[in-house]
Amino acid sequence: MANRFDAIVIGGSAGGMKALAALLPYFPKDYPLAVIVVLHLHPQQDRYFLEHFNKLCLLNVKEADEKESIQRGYVYFAPPNYHLLIENDKTFSLSTDEKVNYCRPSIDVLFESAASAYGPRLAAMLLTGANNDGAEGLQQIKEKGGLVIVQDPQSAESPYMPEAALQLVKPDFVLELAEIGRWLAQSSAK
Repeated sequence: MANRFDAIVIGGSAGGMKALAALLPYFPKDYPLAVIVVLHLHPQQDRYFLEHFNKLCLLNVKEADEKESIQRGYVYFAPPNYHLLIENDKTFSLSTDEKVNYCRPSIDVLFESAASAYGPRLAAMLLTGANNDGAEGLQQIKEKGGLVIVQDPQSAESPYMPEAALQLVKPDFVLELAEIGRWLAQSSAK
């Protein structure tokens, strides 16, 4: 399954830190994909969450840097108060453009740029959250042939974000967190 994808993008908001803390331990040390995450964070959020996630995950967890080449086996986070975009040459671009869906970073901005850069070689996951950010981006990923997973709203700390996505796009899977974790573990099989 891993041969089908080059990257996974993940978006979350309210409850997203807790959801990611549950998912990150599923990534094996030799995970063959890049993992790129947008969480809605306070603009002045400190970097402690990166240290915390590094302790939970066997992969290197870091903040994405401007013009950084995307590498497999890393978990990249959008910096607080910056949109994170993926360029067609598989490098990151950071932007302080206007908020999208009242958010910066915006999940839609990441998902839409990732859909353009990776096409059908992209998997996307939308987790718990309290607004509709990410739904339009998932639709673009689906239109470009990527795989779409939405957290089951009944298992989400805040169901609004996954519910908004389900109203707009037909995902490949609607899964609880543990099921998403198992999918992640299986996606590393060669």
